[in-house]
Amino acid sequence: MKRLLLILVFMLVPGVALACPDWQQDPYYKQLRYSGPQLYNPKSFDVVAGGDQRLAGCGIRNNTQGKPRGIVSYAPDFELVFRGNGYELEFRVESDCDSILLINTGAGNWYYDDDDAGNLDAKIRLNAASDGVYDIWIGTREPGNCNARLILETF
Repeated sequence: MKRLLLILVFMLVPGVALACPDWQQDPYYKQLRYSGPQLYNPKSFDVVAGGDQRLAGCGIRNNTQGKPRGIVSYAPDFELVFRGNGYELEFRVESDCDSILLINTGAGNWYYDDDDAGNLDAKIRLNAASDGVYDIWIGTREPGNCNARLILETF
C-alpha cells in the first residue's frame, strides 16, 4: 500500500523528489581539503558540467543573483572542507558551454552564479569566507553536458 501511494504521489506531483540538488546525498563528489594559504595559488579540478536536475522551481533562496536557473546533478560535484576564516574565497568555472555555479555552505546558505566570470562562465567570491564545508555543483544553463574546470583561489 505504501508503495502504491508513493507511486501515485510521483505521478500526480511531477518532480516532487529527486527534482532538486541535495547536499545530503551520498558522496558522488570529490572531497577537497584546503586552507586559505594553500589556495593562494589557484587549484583547478576537471568536471563534467550539467546533470538532470532543473533548478527552476526548487525554492532555493540564494545570496547572490535572483532565482537560480539551469541544470545540475542531484549530488554535489565537489565538497570543499575549508580552513581559512577571513580569506576571500573565489570559486570560478571555465567551460566549453554556458556554465552555472551553485554552492551550499555549512550554514545552509545558497550561492548561485551564471556569467560573472565572463565568456558565459560562472564565478562566486565570498569576501570573508568562514571555516567549514562548501558543497559545489557545476551545471549548465541549458540541457546537455560539457567539459568544465572548477578553480579555487583565495585572496
